[in-house]
Amino acid sequence: MNSTSNRGYLKIGEVARRVGVSPSVIRSWENLGLARPRRTESKYRLYAPEDVKLLRRARFLRKERGLNAAAIVELLRRERRLRPPSDGNAGAIGLHLRQLRAKRRFSLAQVARAVGISVGFLSALERSQMSGSVGTLRKLARFYGTNILDFFDASDSSGRQVRPGERKVLQAGPGVRMELLAWGNTMMEPHLFRVAPESGSGDAYTHEGEEFLYVLRGELAITLHDDEYRLKPGDSFYFESGTPHRWKNSGRTETWVLWVNTPPTF
Repeated sequence: MNSTSNRGYLKIGEVARRVGVSPSVIRSWENLGLARPRRTESKYRLYAPEDVKLLRRARFLRKERGLNAAAIVELLRRERRLRPPSDGNAGAIGLHLRQLRAKRRFSLAQVARAVGISVGFLSALERSQMSGSVGTLRKLARFYGTNILDFFDASDSSGRQVRPGERKVLQAGPGVRMELLAWGNTMMEPHLFRVAPESGSGDAYTHEGEEFLYVLRGELAITLHDDEYRLKPGDSFYFESGTPHRWKNSGRTETWVLWVNTPPTF
């Protein structure tokens, strides 16, 4: 993106000053879809005047009306100021979560309390107004006694060969794309994770099994308990899934990771 095409766009520091919040708040709101900045070749964010206007509205709703993030997103969608999420599977995940809760006759409050999220956020997930991180989806799957494979709609089995266009895809929160490489009667669950800069798993989570990672491109920071490991292209990593873990793209370009779980209960 050259300097001519950058005219009229603002960097995150200037946007934060004009909106009246910190850059970290701007980034967190961006993850909710409240802004869609362009990226320069150097991966710097550039915000349009429309982004600033929407962020100012979000700040007003938070400060003057006391709304939380989920409520802000819902109200802005009602006002038709915010487009619905573009995740192709978002509606299916929301419907599936709602059906799981209804089948077990749990209230929103019961489920939210059990997995450690707010009622508003869970409601937004079920209505496909927000997408859940890998950590959140994993906790919900564990609570319902199922696994994250159900969110892929992977009830059938893959053949021996799976071409790129045939992969099952799950958008697990902003900036995290999980591509299932084989499914069905397998002892392993292989994924290609594509993680945008600053995106990651969210909160730490655990599950049964073992995991193996191989970084194909970019960087990945993974934390086991309080120990952080920084992986770069060519690095491999193994750990037991019962160890609390979380991860994040610590670089400035998209990270690709070959990620294998066994057994396939992730």
